[in-house]
Amino acid sequence: EIWTDEGSPLMINSLNLGKKTAEILGDEFEVEVAMRYGNPSVQSKITALHEKGVRKIIAVPLYPQYSGATNGSTFDAIAKALTKQRWVPNLHFVSDYYERDTYIKAIGDSILDHWQKNGRNQKLIMTFHGVPKKYITRGDPYESQCKNSARRIADYLKLADDEWQLVFQSRFGAEEWLQPYCDETLKKLPSQGVKSVDMICPGFSADCLETLEEIEGENKEYFMEAGGESYAYIPCLNDSDAHAKLMAE
Repeated sequence: EIWTDEGSPLMINSLNLGKKTAEILGDEFEVEVAMRYGNPSVQSKITALHEKGVRKIIAVPLYPQYSGATNGSTFDAIAKALTKQRWVPNLHFVSDYYERDTYIKAIGDSILDHWQKNGRNQKLIMTFHGVPKKYITRGDPYESQCKNSARRIADYLKLADDEWQLVFQSRFGAEEWLQPYCDETLKKLPSQGVKSVDMICPGFSADCLETLEEIEGENKEYFMEAGGESYAYIPCLNDSDAHAKLMAE
């Protein structure tokens, strides 16, 4: 349902982002885009760089906030790919960029741009992908980094505490995940006097199933059926110039 005539939004935006980043960096750099799950694979791109004679790799997982399930598993995939090579290159791994000024500004400016074009709703909801609570008790910094990003974005926008909220989405299974849950929050807000919301997903670099189907679609239905009157989804940074600048930096 979310695919365009060109194909997967995630793939299209990621490849375009790679091209824009390469244009900014110039001929000194080779830029490759890989998918943690699927194609083009991490293995294929590590091999391609090796065959081009690249001796220094900067790996940037497109997850601003670190979790072992995302950034950590990306490092594992890169390390596994490098075991296929006799000659291992220098590797610089960017573990996160959740509080980098350029990231906060890019997200904040995308929200301001949306408000300027479409008007502003009563409350801004920042929704991040959830993880099981046990990840955090085991030392995963994800929750604190999400809270840090959300607070800095709210400060950038000069929002009062009652003008925004952080929630977590995409939970499944019976065990406890990070709270508050996005779907349950949206079902309750209209009865609490919040009839209009703007939604943004700062933890996703490009629009995908979890943003377009889950947030723009499914969760909108929950909110409107509960008595909401206006619901707007603000897109991810995708292949914007600001996103390319952040990646190049």
